[in-house]
Amino acid sequence: MFEYLHPSQLFIVIPFLVGWLADRLLGDPEGWFHPVVLFGKWIGNGEERWNHGNDRLRRGAVMSLSLILGVFILTTLILYASLLITPFLTSLLTAVGVFYCLSGETLIKEVKATFAAVNRSTEEGRKQVARIVGRDTSGLSNQEIRTAGLETLSENLSDGVISPMFWFLIFGLPGMLAYKMINTLDSMIGYRNERYQLFGCWAARIDDIANYIPARITAFFMLLVMGKLNRIGFVLHYGSKHASPNSGYPESALAAILDCQFGGTHIYFGDTVVKPYIGTNGRDFNDDDLRKAVTANNRTELLMGLIVVIILLTQGYIV
Repeated sequence: MFEYLHPSQLFIVIPFLVGWLADRLLGDPEGWFHPVVLFGKWIGNGEERWNHGNDRLRRGAVMSLSLILGVFILTTLILYASLLITPFLTSLLTAVGVFYCLSGETLIKEVKATFAAVNRSTEEGRKQVARIVGRDTSGLSNQEIRTAGLETLSENLSDGVISPMFWFLIFGLPGMLAYKMINTLDSMIGYRNERYQLFGCWAARIDDIANYIPARITAFFMLLVMGKLNRIGFVLHYGSKHASPNSGYPESALAAILDCQFGGTHIYFGDTVVKPYIGTNGRDFNDDDLRKAVTANNRTELLMGLIVVIILLTQGYIV
C-alpha cells in the first residue's frame, strides 16, 4: 500500500513506528542516556537558583515557560538542520526521540516487579514501589503497595504513553519532547507544599492543561478495549472528584474495569494528602488484577498508536 503514499508521509509514520516498537521491545534500558535526566538537571539547577525570595510565583512561571519553549524550539531547529543534511537523519532523530518519550513498557515492568516483590515480603514491596510513586512508602501495607502500583499504572498510561502520542500527533517530535518537559516539571516542582506552592504553581497548571484531553481519551479507550463502556458513568462520577483534574479519569477507568477501590490518604514529602476514594469495593488485590490492568494498558496503547498512524498517513501532523 505504501506506493500510494507521499514520501513525506512515510518520513513521519515510519520513525514513529520504529520508536514505538523500540520502546515496546527495550523499555528504558538502565545506564543509557535519557533526555528526561537532562531535563531534571535543568529543572533542579533552576529551582536551586530561583526558588527563593518574595517573587517565587513569577520566577517559577518564567523558568517553566522558558524550559518548555526552549525544548520545543531547540528540537525544531535540530530537526530542521538535520533535514538540510539528509531526510534519513531527520527520521532517525525522530525515531530516537519517540523511543525516549514513550514509557509504556518500562512502567509495566516496574509494576510487575512491585507485585512480585510484595509477594516475597512487605519490605521488598515498599522498596520496589518507591521507584514509581511519589508518596511515602515506608509504612504501606501489602494492599496499599499493590494499590499504589495499579494507580500508577493507570495514571502513567496517560502521562507516559497517550499524552506523548497525542502531542506528537499535534506538533510532531518538538511537541512530544515539550510535553515531556512539562511532565518532568510537574513531577519535580508541581506540589502543593511550602517549598513548591508558589514556585511550581505554573508548572502544575500547565501540566493540567497539557493532560486534560489525553487523560479523558485514556479513560474512554480503556473502557472501550475492555468492553466496559457501560461503566462510563462511574468514570465521570469519580474522575471529577479526584484532587487532580486529570489523573482521576484513568484511575477511575481501571477501578471500573477491576471493580475495586482506589484513593485514600497518603503522605507526600512529609505532608498528609487526603484523596477521595474511587469506587466502593475495597477488596484485596491479587495477580489476576495485575494481568487485567496490564491487558488494559497494552490494548489502550495499541489503539492509540494505530489511530496516530492512521491520521499521520491520511493527513500528517494536525498542526
